[in-house]
Amino acid sequence: MLLRAESAPVKKFLLLVLCLATMPVLAYDINGVALGGREADVQKAFPSARCKPLEWKSDAADRRCDDARIPLGGAEARITVFLKGGAVQAMDLRFNGKDLERVKEALRARWGAPQAEATETFAAKDRKDRNVYKMRWEKGTDRAVLTAQQDKKRATLEISRGNFPDEIYRVR
Repeated sequence: MLLRAESAPVKKFLLLVLCLATMPVLAYDINGVALGGREADVQKAFPSARCKPLEWKSDAADRRCDDARIPLGGAEARITVFLKGGAVQAMDLRFNGKDLERVKEALRARWGAPQAEATETFAAKDRKDRNVYKMRWEKGTDRAVLTAQQDKKRATLEISRGNFPDEIYRVR
């Protein structure tokens, strides 16, 4: 039996499939490693990553995995993945600021338009003002923030879940 494209349920189903296929990915991920993923996912995506217990006591994470060279939107980056109870809680990526435009476009293509995008200027008394470019994506308690100080070499992408940024370096 063939389904007729004119029937209402088939049209609704095809529209739903089309919408799902064109939506940005629902989880923030880097090279297949998403928030909530497992350490095995990190090792699979980044075979040269070195995983070890966290050097300090924190409620946000108990392990970390570091890799020196991963691809990020056509740029080379360094990554640190933080895990708690075997699940990915956050990822911190550092890359050369000269690759900022390439990385921005790759993230827009992957995650869609950011909720916020701005350049903030911080005034300094005796020095030159600092211009900091930021892009922010948020979905529920998950967030991703791209930050680049415009006169500096390094840019960062921080992806986290919950209150991770507040808890990771809190003194216990």
